[in-house]
Amino acid sequence: MNAEKEKLEAIPDVGPVVAENIHCFFQQEHNRDILQQLLNSGLHWPDPEVTAHEKSGISGLTFVVTGSLPTLSRNEVKDRLQSCGAKVAGSVSRKTDYLVAGEKAGSKLKKARDLGVQVLDEQQLIELLGS
Repeated sequence: MNAEKEKLEAIPDVGPVVAENIHCFFQQEHNRDILQQLLNSGLHWPDPEVTAHEKSGISGLTFVVTGSLPTLSRNEVKDRLQSCGAKVAGSVSRKTDYLVAGEKAGSKLKKARDLGVQVLDEQQLIELLGS
C-alpha cells in the first residue's frame, strides 16, 4: 500500500501505467479504509509461494536475443529464460539487462553497446542459466 511507483514497476509484468494506477488507488483514503475494514473483519490473503524461477538469479531481468547462436534456437533460449522468470523483449532499451548475441547480431548489438547493456554469447548464457 505504501510502495512508490518505481518499486511497483520492479514487479514482473507491472509497467509504468499499471504502477501509476496501483499507486493512485492506494493514495485514496476511501480505498485504504475499505481494505482496513476487510482486514479487521478477518479477511487475509495467503502469502504467495515462491516458485523455483522466482528464486533464480535472473528472475525479473530483461533479455533480448539476436543473431544466430551455435546450438540453440531463439525459441529455445526464450523458453529457458522464461522458465527462470526472466522477460524476453524484442528490442534493446535502457530496461534491457542482457543482450544474448550470436553471429550477425547487427544493430541490436550496437545499440546494446551504446546503452551499456551487458552482452552474452551462447556459452555465457548457458553458464548463467546453470547458476
